[in-house]
Amino acid sequence: MHIPPYHKKMSWQRFFIGLFFGALISYGIVIYMYGQMYEDLLEKNLALQSELSDVKKQNESLLKTNEDLDEQSKKPITVESIDMVIENKEELKLDTFTVHKLEDLIKQEIDHLVGQDVYIVSESEELLIAAIENNVYEADDFSYEFEISKLTISNHIKITVDAKLS
Repeated sequence: MHIPPYHKKMSWQRFFIGLFFGALISYGIVIYMYGQMYEDLLEKNLALQSELSDVKKQNESLLKTNEDLDEQSKKPITVESIDMVIENKEELKLDTFTVHKLEDLIKQEIDHLVGQDVYIVSESEELLIAAIENNVYEADDFSYEFEISKLTISNHIKITVDAKLS
């Protein structure tokens, strides 16, 4: 068997050289495409890892906040302050000193409510009303009685009263 001498013909030499350079060019293109694809996948992977770490941090923060809120919700809501408003102070022509003194007298009467559970205070609302309305308060040689017109019980008790001379 005899192998023909194709290497001596110019057309076959061009064919083999074309085949060789075509293989090199196609190999370069495949490597370039693979590199681009791998780079894109690597960027996506890094972005997803970053997003995952952010979500984990956010989840931990939300869990901690939830635990803090659970602890706060277990604590009973207590009365923090008492606010007094005398509605008809202009009609009775009360000066600010007298208004302040009367408000302090009423606050002293119910001062024990500060720090109490709001639920307990709201259950004894009639007792609170009776404690204020059934007393006579003296300021500047005048005696005053009060009638509660509005009572709001929450963290801050707000009492709106009407004053009457007795």
